[in-house]
Amino acid sequence: MFDKLIGNNPNKEVFQRLIKTDRVPHSLLFVGKNGVGRKQFALGIAKSFVCLTPNDSIACNNCKNCVRASKFDFPKPDDKDTHKQVIFSEHPDIGMVIPYKKNILVDTIRELEKEANFLPFEAKARFFIIDAAEKMNDAAANALLKTLEEPAETTYIFLISSRPSSLLPTILSRCQMVRFAPIPFKEVEDYLLSTEKYPSEDAKLIAKLSRGSIGNALEINLEKYREQRNKLLDVIDNLSLNRGFSNILKTAEELCDPKNKDDYENNLVILQVLIHDVWSLQNKQNPQIINFDIEPSLKKMSQTIETQKLTKWLDEIETLRENLKSNLNRKIATDALFMQMAR
Repeated sequence: MFDKLIGNNPNKEVFQRLIKTDRVPHSLLFVGKNGVGRKQFALGIAKSFVCLTPNDSIACNNCKNCVRASKFDFPKPDDKDTHKQVIFSEHPDIGMVIPYKKNILVDTIRELEKEANFLPFEAKARFFIIDAAEKMNDAAANALLKTLEEPAETTYIFLISSRPSSLLPTILSRCQMVRFAPIPFKEVEDYLLSTEKYPSEDAKLIAKLSRGSIGNALEINLEKYREQRNKLLDVIDNLSLNRGFSNILKTAEELCDPKNKDDYENNLVILQVLIHDVWSLQNKQNPQIINFDIEPSLKKMSQTIETQKLTKWLDEIETLRENLKSNLNRKIATDALFMQMAR
């Protein structure tokens, strides 16, 4: 099972040892960026307890129980009533709690508390995975505490979080934390190539854009990315030559169009990465740039833009991204950003 997961080999070794010696903690907190395999690792541990034909105590991932354990019928995003329940896989001893919109509902945690007290139906233990655990409010977190404090012998609860600092200290103190590192881009690239769906250069670019996450890599639409990148490359080019400010404002208007609102922050990230690539070409002997496929264009810009200006631009974009957490007018903020960059 773990052999098929990409990256985080030290964690694989730890989990294999814990499973073989029957010392898996009843409460674990899996911490790391989205898409690095935390849920798959948690599910792999659960499968090892239900597998019909384990290999040295590790799940085979092929028997009917392993297949059933992987199949979840998740509710539609607006189905609040179903989100109040633990979502079980086709195996009745493996369940998952998922957020409803931006919150994990207290009713769902109360349902988990009830289910956690039942004996296993088929396996030797029951497993509950709480996805995006940082989305529990105080009421939901407090409802979970009792179960974490006094877990049934046959119950295991695994929390998944990218922001553990948002969890209550009392939750953190009752879980053993396991950290997951970003996956090296070469491993992401090799995985993409193994699927035989990507040309070599595309796989390399996607891997560099993935920020160490297989999940991110699989969601990247490279055609759309290149289209967005070209627009933002024109912004940098116009700014570097102090021309075409009307075109820059037109781009700002496109970025803030309501139909593009879901792409707004991602466009800021693309702009930031492009500027950082230009900065790297100026300041590093062997720069490992993200957008290697357009290096000639970036190198040309690196010869016309001062390092100090690039650094200032990066700071200004980062400030805007931070301010997105408040309710600001994106059009005004974007116009202001581009005007500051043009000075």
